[in-house]
Amino acid sequence: MMAEQEFHVDNTIRLAERMVRSESFNYLYDEGMSLVEEAASYLDGEGREEARRLSRTAATLYAAESMRLTTRLMQVASWLLLQRASRSGEMTLEQVLSEKAKVRLDTDSAPETVAGWNEIPLSYCDLVHRSLRLQTRVRQMDDEIYNERTEADHRRVLSANPVSDQITLLATAFSHR
Repeated sequence: MMAEQEFHVDNTIRLAERMVRSESFNYLYDEGMSLVEEAASYLDGEGREEARRLSRTAATLYAAESMRLTTRLMQVASWLLLQRASRSGEMTLEQVLSEKAKVRLDTDSAPETVAGWNEIPLSYCDLVHRSLRLQTRVRQMDDEIYNERTEADHRRVLSANPVSDQITLLATAFSHR
């Protein structure tokens, strides 16, 4: 099974998938979970105090960015937890794919040119930038692992779901017109 997951049909090595199954994944996992804890601590403590000193415009931006930051980190944490569960055998590929479909790795941030951004505390900006970099790394891994699967892989996963089977049959039937 490991060889099936690491190589494409053309025998190219799937580095991201190999990384998720290696010890180096622990570093990414720890980094992600630590950033979640750090952001939560900041937003509940120092960040709350700093937000009170912001202008109305900056405070509105800060509130919106806080929601984006929290959403981004929760989605990344969900992805990391799914990979860990898959890696440890707690979840099958089909279960991971089903749950992963709910995970969004595309939470953007407001452009730094928007009004009020220059008032946002540097420590908060640092959290936002690190969360964006982490999300980018995770999204790249996700794309390599899941979006480059062969058609046979997708059919195998979908075959466990009769509704998906029917949709696939309909799509196939209408694509030949």
